[in-house]
Amino acid sequence: MLTSFQLQQLSQSLEGTLLFDDLHKTIYSTDASAYKITPIAVAYPKTNEDIVKLIQFANQNKISLTPRTAGTSLAGQTVGSGIIVDVSKYFTKIISFDAAKKTITVQPGVIRDELNLYLKPHGLFFGPNTSTSNRCMIGGMVGNNSSGTTSIRYGVTRDKIVEIKAILSDGSSAVFNEISSADFIEKTKGNSLESKIYKTIYEELSNADAQKEIVAEFPKPEIHRRNTGYAVDLLLKSDLFSGNEPTINLGKLLCGSEGTLAFTTEITLKVDDVQPVNSVMVVAHFHTIQESLESVIEAMKHHLYTCEMMDDTILDCTKNNREQVKNRLFIEGNPKAIMMFEVASNSMEDAENQANALVEDLQNHNFGYALIKLYGADIDKIIELRKAGLGLLGSIVGDNKAADSIEDTAVELSDLPNYIAEFSAMMKKYGQEAIYYAHAGAGEIHLRPVLNLKKKEDVVLFRTIATEVAHLVKKYRGSLSGEHGDGIVRGEFLPFMIGDKNYELLKRIKSAFDPNAILNIGKIVNTSKMDENLRVEAGRVEPDIQTIQDFSDSMGVLRLAEKCNGSGDCRKLPSAGGTLCPSYRATRNEKDTTRARANALREYLTHSEKDNKFDHKELHEVFELCVSCKACASECPSNVDVAALKSEFLYQYQKENGFSIRNKIFAFNAKLNGLGSLFPRTTNFMVNRSFVKNAMGIAPKREVPLLSKITFRKWYENKLKNQEPRAKSKNGKIVLFCDEFTNYYDVSVGIDTYELLTKLGYEVILVEHEESGRAFISKGFLEQAKAIANINVAIFSDYISEDCPLIGIEPSAILTFRDEYIRLADDKEAAEKLAKNVLTVEEFFKKEITFGKIHSEQFSDVEKTIKIHGHCHQKSLSSVEATFAMLNLPKNSVVTIYNSGCCGMAGSFGYEKEHYDVSMQMGEDTLFPKIRATDAKTAIAAAGTSCRHQIFDGTNRKALHPVTILRSCLK
Repeated sequence: MLTSFQLQQLSQSLEGTLLFDDLHKTIYSTDASAYKITPIAVAYPKTNEDIVKLIQFANQNKISLTPRTAGTSLAGQTVGSGIIVDVSKYFTKIISFDAAKKTITVQPGVIRDELNLYLKPHGLFFGPNTSTSNRCMIGGMVGNNSSGTTSIRYGVTRDKIVEIKAILSDGSSAVFNEISSADFIEKTKGNSLESKIYKTIYEELSNADAQKEIVAEFPKPEIHRRNTGYAVDLLLKSDLFSGNEPTINLGKLLCGSEGTLAFTTEITLKVDDVQPVNSVMVVAHFHTIQESLESVIEAMKHHLYTCEMMDDTILDCTKNNREQVKNRLFIEGNPKAIMMFEVASNSMEDAENQANALVEDLQNHNFGYALIKLYGADIDKIIELRKAGLGLLGSIVGDNKAADSIEDTAVELSDLPNYIAEFSAMMKKYGQEAIYYAHAGAGEIHLRPVLNLKKKEDVVLFRTIATEVAHLVKKYRGSLSGEHGDGIVRGEFLPFMIGDKNYELLKRIKSAFDPNAILNIGKIVNTSKMDENLRVEAGRVEPDIQTIQDFSDSMGVLRLAEKCNGSGDCRKLPSAGGTLCPSYRATRNEKDTTRARANALREYLTHSEKDNKFDHKELHEVFELCVSCKACASECPSNVDVAALKSEFLYQYQKENGFSIRNKIFAFNAKLNGLGSLFPRTTNFMVNRSFVKNAMGIAPKREVPLLSKITFRKWYENKLKNQEPRAKSKNGKIVLFCDEFTNYYDVSVGIDTYELLTKLGYEVILVEHEESGRAFISKGFLEQAKAIANINVAIFSDYISEDCPLIGIEPSAILTFRDEYIRLADDKEAAEKLAKNVLTVEEFFKKEITFGKIHSEQFSDVEKTIKIHGHCHQKSLSSVEATFAMLNLPKNSVVTIYNSGCCGMAGSFGYEKEHYDVSMQMGEDTLFPKIRATDAKTAIAAAGTSCRHQIFDGTNRKALHPVTILRSCLK
């Protein structure tokens, strides 16, 4: 057994990093599969020399190395008991590009969509397009021979392999590319490991009996999407082995080998001309699964670019996802399944003609009760909806989950309807309502039974269904793995799928490449049982975890964490858009993903023996850089609200370990400001003294916001005293929430809001109420936050209705009513009723514009250019489009929305000295560069007070609240 001293010595020898603390071993023990295996350590190599040292260490100590990029494996390929070697942090370079030859060389950590952004100006792209394309990496795509939605037109990853540079299991280097048969024979001569590999392959595949066995037992060659074992069947095309091709490329053998044969360091790929720009997506709606699949054979005659399926389970999941509900507006009725048929052309007229011909053909065959045509941005929306499929399945509440035991089968397209009919009958026999989605046009449907793997009887069913499906696939000479790989989940079925003789051949090839068995052992060959090493323990007693927040919408806090299925949406980079996840974008460390937080919390809540299962320093570390932006609550398809988990964790952890003085100061900020506002000049003089900031742990480069000379509430009281009695307002009454930020710091914004709404014909009233509790929530002072929620719900329930809504200026404050109060308030029914009539000021304007109460004629025609940065909570819980509508009221305003992610301030987070650098890096990821590139005459709108301060600190530009900008445009 390895000692910490040995691992420490290895760590010191690497230019990169080696971690073997409990936290990193925990978060790397799972991927996107059903499996959990705790590693010895996690390595982040920086150089090829680091990889060689890791290989030498593995050989010396008889342990395994498991290569990993984004960790989105569905078959357990990226978990292992040895050292996880994560190349996603440093092996991220595009090495060379040859536009004339249409080839590009990359390191394995290059993200697929980032690669295509690089290629786009050249009119080229890398075709294979997985649902995880905005975070999956080329190394992983090569390991799995990934396919995705475009394979019917552009092929699979193996088709694109030109050359692979790799480090072999003895630490030597090798280059695998297309060579002549004569050169292949030459390579068999010698004593190097590379020579032995070539010699073994030549000897094994030259055998006529072996060739016959491969031809007889491997999947039909017509099935292009197949990942069964090692691709020895493809090598038979060489004239070395009775084929007729004069060249051979062992790089194609490495593709799909799941990191079990060699450690890839460089990959050269063929790239294609980009898809024609004019597309039409025909969305066919069906009453039955069978009808939808029968339509595919007819539709595929129309030279489609996309042919994808989604069933009603996935479509229903989109209804409760804040992000994806916007992408399902094309759905008509309640289809059992839809098919996405895309045609494309360089001419829009031709694309339209193709779509019409397809629709006519489908109608003539009575396929589909609705055939909807989508164009432009709507096509992007349905593609995003489809890509979210796997993650959406994680949002299913409870212990019944879509199990990934049979999700990757592929058969010849003509066999698909009959295969699925037999599969459905089998599911019915077991009382199962399976889930169907994905690549219908390629003969591959991702099939998932819904099982509770916490029950022993369902684990038995997990195996039973997998076994029967293997027999069914074998009947059709299909592939048990179309694109996700064998891994752990399918490895044990390989002897049955390809025959014992072929399986022994694969084992010998593995041994030739890896004689000491150090490269990702237990994947493809010599795997463990598919029902061992599961992420959850069958028959366990569920821990009873008491929380102050109400997590009943997920059946408890543990099940909320368990919603994370590891699909890794939180690893997407700024170029992918959205906000998720700002801390990962800043550090590029897996530890700082929302996935890591959910996984760590799940593990400690499940296995901790402490009375308070939250009381672990590892959890404190993993939540440290979470800024509670709530992007995970909307952009994560599984709806894992890590911000809610963090506030609960902080509360529980601090109950045991104490609340720091600084946290108390930030949490009770509103109370302290109430005192400070009695003497604002003195308070303002003191708060930015260096010794005060140092004592409070505030970053020296930050300026603490200054208190206004008068509070907003006091200004309002003075206004009421001094104004003449007014006639009844024509547009009715609204209640303005006097949040703690506006009241003490941004009084001018409060005044602008009051004056703007008043002049537009509304009676604006303020009532006595508590602060929002936002600071208490963010710092984990949930008892105080709960008390505030109860008071505010009781107060406003008497005032607020559809005719008299509650309007808020600061997004993070007003949106607590629609989010955290639902979890905190004792009277949940009253809180939910109140939340329906709580609006941000921007939402209120958009609503009133729709009703015709506010219109452009009330504003000046002065030309103004405005760019909007949305607050994170707006983007997650509301909509920046409301701000867009509001600021477009003046006729000559030109308004655009920055695709800007998180600003990085996040309340007190950016002020804390230990977080300052990360906070500024979050701003630099997207927002700051865009603001610096914005013309000085352009107004920058930002509703969040923290956002406005961060923008000033990072760019020296002053951002304004949208109401301030709009008030300046009033006639």
